[in-house]
Amino acid sequence: MSNVKAVEVYDAGNICPDDLPWVSYFGVAHFKLLKVNPVTGQTITLLKVPAGIQLPTHFHPGTVIVYTISGSWRYMENDWVSNAGDVVYEPAGSQHTPESLGDEEVITLNIVEATLDYVNENGEIIARDNWKSLLEKYHDHCEAEGITPIDVTQF
Repeated sequence: MSNVKAVEVYDAGNICPDDLPWVSYFGVAHFKLLKVNPVTGQTITLLKVPAGIQLPTHFHPGTVIVYTISGSWRYMENDWVSNAGDVVYEPAGSQHTPESLGDEEVITLNIVEATLDYVNENGEIIARDNWKSLLEKYHDHCEAEGITPIDVTQF
Protein backbone atom coordinates (compact mmCIF):
# COMPACT_ATOMS: atom_id res chain seq x y z
CA MET A 1 0.00 0.00 0.00
CA SER A 2 1.43 3.35 -1.05
CA ASN A 3 1.18 6.67 0.79
CA VAL A 4 1.63 8.56 -2.46
CA LYS A 5 -1.38 10.70 -3.36
CA ALA A 6 -2.41 11.40 -6.91
CA VAL A 7 -1.55 14.87 -8.12
CA GLU A 8 -4.42 16.95 -9.42
CA VAL A 9 -3.61 18.03 -12.96
CA TYR A 10 -4.98 21.19 -14.59
CA ASP A 11 -5.03 22.13 -18.24
CA ALA A 12 -3.09 25.16 -19.39
CA GLY A 13 -5.13 28.05 -20.71
CA ASN A 14 -4.56 30.52 -23.51
CA ILE A 15 -5.37 34.20 -23.14
CA CYS A 16 -5.96 36.33 -26.23
CA PRO A 17 -5.57 39.99 -25.19
CA ASP A 18 -7.42 41.09 -28.35
CA ASP A 19 -10.58 39.59 -26.80
CA LEU A 20 -10.36 41.88 -23.77
CA PRO A 21 -11.11 45.62 -23.56
CA TRP A 22 -8.82 48.40 -22.42
CA VAL A 23 -10.22 49.80 -19.15
CA SER A 24 -9.53 53.39 -18.08
CA TYR A 25 -7.10 53.75 -15.18
CA PHE A 26 -6.44 57.08 -13.42
CA GLY A 27 -8.11 58.86 -16.32
CA VAL A 28 -4.92 58.76 -18.41
CA ALA A 29 -3.78 55.14 -18.50
CA HIS A 30 -5.59 51.91 -19.48
CA PHE A 31 -5.31 48.29 -18.40
CA LYS A 32 -6.40 44.94 -19.78
CA LEU A 33 -7.16 42.42 -17.07
CA LEU A 34 -5.80 39.17 -18.45
CA LYS A 35 -6.05 36.95 -15.38
CA VAL A 36 -6.87 37.07 -11.68
CA ASN A 37 -6.27 34.38 -9.12
CA PRO A 38 -8.73 34.79 -6.24
CA VAL A 39 -6.83 32.21 -4.19
CA THR A 40 -3.37 33.85 -4.30
CA GLY A 41 -4.42 37.41 -5.15
CA GLN A 42 -2.20 37.46 -8.25
CA THR A 43 -3.21 39.62 -11.20
CA ILE A 44 -1.83 39.68 -14.73
CA THR A 45 -2.48 42.84 -16.70
CA LEU A 46 -1.36 44.83 -19.67
CA LEU A 47 -0.89 48.52 -18.85
CA LYS A 48 -0.88 51.24 -21.51
CA VAL A 49 0.37 54.71 -20.56
CA PRO A 50 0.70 57.69 -22.91
CA ALA A 51 4.12 59.34 -23.29
CA GLY A 52 5.14 61.84 -20.64
CA ILE A 53 2.71 60.70 -17.92
CA GLN A 54 3.49 60.25 -14.23
CA LEU A 55 1.32 57.77 -12.35
CA PRO A 56 0.72 57.90 -8.60
CA THR A 57 3.30 56.65 -6.12
CA HIS A 58 2.49 53.15 -4.95
CA PHE A 59 3.72 50.50 -2.54
CA HIS A 60 3.82 46.74 -3.18
CA PRO A 61 3.47 44.39 -0.21
CA GLY A 62 4.00 41.52 -2.69
CA THR A 63 6.41 40.96 -5.57
CA VAL A 64 5.85 42.40 -9.04
CA ILE A 65 7.35 41.47 -12.41
CA VAL A 66 7.04 43.96 -15.27
CA TYR A 67 7.95 43.16 -18.88
CA THR A 68 8.21 46.25 -21.11
CA ILE A 69 6.55 45.54 -24.47
CA SER A 70 6.95 49.01 -25.98
CA GLY A 71 8.13 52.46 -25.02
CA SER A 72 10.39 53.55 -22.18
CA TRP A 73 9.66 54.26 -18.55
CA ARG A 74 11.32 54.57 -15.17
CA TYR A 75 10.67 54.97 -11.50
CA MET A 76 11.46 58.49 -10.44
CA GLU A 77 13.30 57.08 -7.42
CA ASN A 78 15.76 55.07 -9.58
CA ASP A 79 18.49 55.86 -12.14
CA TRP A 80 17.63 53.10 -14.64
CA VAL A 81 15.23 53.24 -17.60
CA SER A 82 13.21 50.22 -18.75
CA ASN A 83 13.01 49.89 -22.53
CA ALA A 84 11.14 47.44 -24.78
CA GLY A 85 12.32 43.92 -23.99
CA ASP A 86 13.48 44.74 -20.44
CA VAL A 87 12.20 43.01 -17.30
CA VAL A 88 11.84 44.79 -13.97
CA TYR A 89 11.65 42.74 -10.77
CA GLU A 90 10.18 44.53 -7.78
CA PRO A 91 10.66 42.85 -4.41
CA ALA A 92 7.89 42.83 -1.84
CA GLY A 93 8.07 46.03 0.17
CA SER A 94 9.07 48.33 -2.71
CA GLN A 95 7.60 51.79 -3.31
CA HIS A 96 7.98 53.95 -6.42
CA THR A 97 6.51 56.52 -8.80
CA PRO A 98 6.26 55.41 -12.46
CA GLU A 99 6.84 57.84 -15.32
CA SER A 100 6.59 57.17 -19.06
CA LEU A 101 9.42 58.68 -21.09
CA GLY A 102 9.98 59.77 -24.67
CA ASP A 103 7.23 60.32 -27.20
CA GLU A 104 5.96 56.73 -27.53
CA GLU A 105 3.20 55.22 -25.39
CA VAL A 106 4.34 52.55 -22.95
CA ILE A 107 2.82 49.08 -22.82
CA THR A 108 3.87 46.67 -20.09
CA LEU A 109 2.88 43.18 -18.98
CA ASN A 110 2.51 43.15 -15.17
CA ILE A 111 2.37 40.17 -12.83
CA VAL A 112 1.39 41.45 -9.39
CA GLU A 113 1.18 39.48 -6.14
CA ALA A 114 -1.16 40.99 -3.53
CA THR A 115 -2.16 44.67 -3.70
CA LEU A 116 -1.10 47.98 -5.19
CA ASP A 117 -1.29 50.52 -2.37
CA TYR A 118 -1.34 54.13 -3.59
CA VAL A 119 0.25 56.47 -1.09
CA ASN A 120 0.42 60.20 -0.43
CA GLU A 121 3.55 62.22 0.29
CA ASN A 122 3.45 61.03 3.93
CA GLY A 123 3.38 57.37 2.87
CA GLU A 124 -0.24 56.94 3.98
CA ILE A 125 -2.40 54.62 1.88
CA ILE A 126 -5.01 56.66 0.01
CA ALA A 127 -6.26 53.96 -2.38
CA ARG A 128 -5.78 50.24 -2.92
CA ASP A 129 -6.18 47.95 -5.91
CA ASN A 130 -6.24 44.18 -5.71
CA TRP A 131 -7.71 41.33 -7.73
CA LYS A 132 -11.24 42.16 -6.53
CA SER A 133 -11.10 45.88 -7.33
CA LEU A 134 -9.52 45.32 -10.76
CA LEU A 135 -12.13 42.66 -11.55
CA GLU A 136 -14.87 45.08 -10.47
CA LYS A 137 -13.43 47.86 -12.69
CA TYR A 138 -13.32 45.38 -15.60
CA HIS A 139 -16.94 44.25 -15.05
CA ASP A 140 -18.15 47.86 -14.63
CA HIS A 141 -16.45 48.81 -17.90
CA CYS A 142 -17.97 45.82 -19.72
CA GLU A 143 -21.44 46.67 -18.40
CA ALA A 144 -21.12 50.34 -19.39
CA GLU A 145 -19.95 49.40 -22.91
CA GLY A 146 -22.42 46.53 -23.43
CA ILE A 147 -19.61 43.96 -23.58
CA THR A 148 -20.02 40.42 -22.32
CA PRO A 149 -17.10 39.94 -19.89
CA ILE A 150 -14.79 36.97 -20.25
CA ASP A 151 -14.26 35.01 -17.03
CA VAL A 152 -10.65 35.87 -16.20
CA THR A 153 -10.78 33.97 -12.89
CA GLN A 154 -10.81 30.45 -14.39
CA PHE A 155 -7.85 28.22 -15.22
